[in-house]
Amino acid sequence: MHFEEIEKNIGYTFQNKNLLRTALTHTSYANIYGVESNEKLEYLGDSILEFITSKYLYNNYKKLKEGEMTKVRATVVCEESLYEIAVKLEFDKFLIVGKGEQVGERVKNKAILADSIEAVIAAIYLDSNLENAEKFIILNLKESIEIASHHVGIKDYKTVLQEKLQEHGNVKIEYIVISEDGPDHDKHFMTQVLCNGKKLAIGSRN
Repeated sequence: MHFEEIEKNIGYTFQNKNLLRTALTHTSYANIYGVESNEKLEYLGDSILEFITSKYLYNNYKKLKEGEMTKVRATVVCEESLYEIAVKLEFDKFLIVGKGEQVGERVKNKAILADSIEAVIAAIYLDSNLENAEKFIILNLKESIEIASHHVGIKDYKTVLQEKLQEHGNVKIEYIVISEDGPDHDKHFMTQVLCNGKKLAIGSRN
């Protein structure tokens, strides 16, 4: 493994390189070769990530209410957000996975990439202290937190549609997936919305 390159991307140099290797080792590889996977590190990293994000929101967004802080945290501490960080840091090049999880020279599975961020957070903490783990988290989430804080009171399209349709009483709203394609980690869905059995619209989403 090219430790220097991945450490440069992370912004932290490990004293114990084995911790970094474990943080980047998925079960699909670990189970085959009898080595430790990043599952336990991921478990610890998840807790650290939630705590540090909560602390940052509490200290820096005084105007947000408890429920709003919870929504912002949920927006930035999610699979999609962590996946984007992993790709930005090129974890897809360095993750140690079984052959079935590799596409060419890279890992594409969103869940595996997202989980690796949590594992690396725990590895940084165990290798040094909470302060360094916090630096890594805030550096990579600060911008997303700021964006999410501005949108916390804005309703999603689904909620807006539901409220509009129910202005004059309860109605039966259904969302039916009419087609799907693409690999499991990047599905594309075509969905139809019905109101009291009447077709209203068709839309697509990933």
